[in-house]
Amino acid sequence: MSVYDKYETVIGLECHIQLLTKTKMYSSDIAEYGGLPNTHVSVVTLGHPGTLPVVNKRAIEFAVKLGIAVHSNIREENQFARKNYFYADLPKGYQITQDKTPICNGGYITAKLKDGTEKKVNLTRIHMEEDAGKSLHDIDPFETLIDLNRAGTPLLEIVTEPDIRSGEEAYAYLTEVRKLVRYLDICDGNMEESSLRCDANISVMLKGAKEFGKKVEVKNMNSFRNVQRAIDFEIKRQIDLVEAGEPIAGETRSFDAEDGSTFSLRSKENANDYRYFPEPDLQPVFVTQEYINSIKTNMPVLPDELFKLYTGQYKLSDYDATQLIELKEVAAYYNQLVKHTTNHKSAANWVMGPIKSFLNERALTISEFTLAPDKIAEIIALIDSGAVSNSAAAQRLFPELVNHPTKTAQQLAQELDLIQNSNSNELQELVTQALSKFPEKITEYKNGKTGLLGMFVGEVMKLSKGKADPKILNQLVKETLEK
Repeated sequence: MSVYDKYETVIGLECHIQLLTKTKMYSSDIAEYGGLPNTHVSVVTLGHPGTLPVVNKRAIEFAVKLGIAVHSNIREENQFARKNYFYADLPKGYQITQDKTPICNGGYITAKLKDGTEKKVNLTRIHMEEDAGKSLHDIDPFETLIDLNRAGTPLLEIVTEPDIRSGEEAYAYLTEVRKLVRYLDICDGNMEESSLRCDANISVMLKGAKEFGKKVEVKNMNSFRNVQRAIDFEIKRQIDLVEAGEPIAGETRSFDAEDGSTFSLRSKENANDYRYFPEPDLQPVFVTQEYINSIKTNMPVLPDELFKLYTGQYKLSDYDATQLIELKEVAAYYNQLVKHTTNHKSAANWVMGPIKSFLNERALTISEFTLAPDKIAEIIALIDSGAVSNSAAAQRLFPELVNHPTKTAQQLAQELDLIQNSNSNELQELVTQALSKFPEKITEYKNGKTGLLGMFVGEVMKLSKGKADPKILNQLVKETLEK
C-alpha cells in the first residue's frame, strides 16, 4: 500500500459565474466582454461620491433560476453588504456582496464520474456580488495595467460543502456546473474568458480522522483540467509535508500551468478583516414565493431530466445520452429530430455521426447547421424502409441534401440513383450470375467455410452497382447456397 493511501483528501470549491446580463450588477454600464479597456465604466461603477447603486433585476432572476435547478432554499429577504479591501482593480475600495443573507442556501449538484458512478456534491450557499476589474501584468514590462471594464459585472458565487475527495471529482463537478449554467442561459461557462472561475480549498487527513487538516486555497486555474492538476499536485505536496513531520501553512497558492505545480501567494494566518457591514445605499430585495413559482413555470428542461428521458423512454445507452446532453444546442437539435421520427437510436447515431463529422470538418457549431431536423428524419425513414442503404445515405445523400435543403430526401435519392433494388426476382438473377463464377468456393462454403458468405454478397452487390437491398440480398444468397 502506498503511503498516500493512508490519507483522505477534503476539498471544497468556490465557483464564480459571470452572468449574461446586458448591464452590470448595480449600474447601467454595459456588461460585455472584449471592449476597449476602461470604456464600460461610469461614475457609479467607480463609486464616485453622490452616486447610488441599483440592483440588476435580471441578476436576481438568474440567481433564483440557479437555486431552483440545484434544489436550494431561496431566501425571501435579501440584504447586501460591503466587503472592504484595497486592491488596484477594485475602484470603490469595497465590493458589494451578500454576507449573512445569501439568496440560496443548501442544495446539491450530482456529478457523473468516469466509472459511471455518481457523486452528490452538497452546496453551502449561492450569493450575489459584483466582480472587480482586471490587472494586466504581461503587456508592459515595467507597469501593471488596469482595465476596469469587468468591475461591477454580476456574479453568482457557488460554495460547496467539503464533499469532494479528488481532482477527478472536482473536474466532474465543474463539468456539471458549466453544463447547468449553459442550459439555464445564465452564463457562457467560458473559463478562458474568466466567465467561470474556480478556487479550491484543499486539506488532507488520515483516513478515519475526525478533524480536517490545515486548509490551503489554490487560485488562478483557467481550465477544468488545470483545476484537477492543481488539486492532484497539492494533495501529494501536503501528504509529503505531513509524512516529513513538517507543518502545512494556511495560505493562498497559485497554479503554474507550465510545470503543474502550486506556489505560495500570501499567508492566510494574517488574513484581512473585510469589515463587512450592511450596504447603506441598497434596500433589501424581497423574493416572494409567487415570483419563484413564475420562474419555475418557465424553466428549461435540464440535463438530468433529459438523461432520464433518453435512457428511459428513448432506450438510449448511458454513453449516447451523455454525449447528446453535453451541449445544450446539440440536445435541442436532437429533441426536434425525434419529433419527426420514432427511431430514437438512429436519430442519435446521425447527430453524433454524420452531422458531427460534417460540422467538425468545417469548424461549425450545430447552431450554424442549416439542415432542418425534419430533413434528417426523411433520410432515416428512407433507410428504415429499405429504400436507401445506410452507407449511401451518409456518404452521398446527406451531403447533397445539405447543399439542396429545399428538396426532399426522396427526390434527391432518385436523382442520385440511390434507391435500392428490392425486387426479389431481379436480385435472384444477379445472385445466380455471381455464384456461377465461383463453383469451387461454393463447395468450400458447403463444406463448412461459412465465412465466404460475405464475399458472395459483395460480388452480387457489385453487379447491382450497390443498389441491392442488403437484407433481401443476404437472405437470397444464403438460400441459394443452401439449396
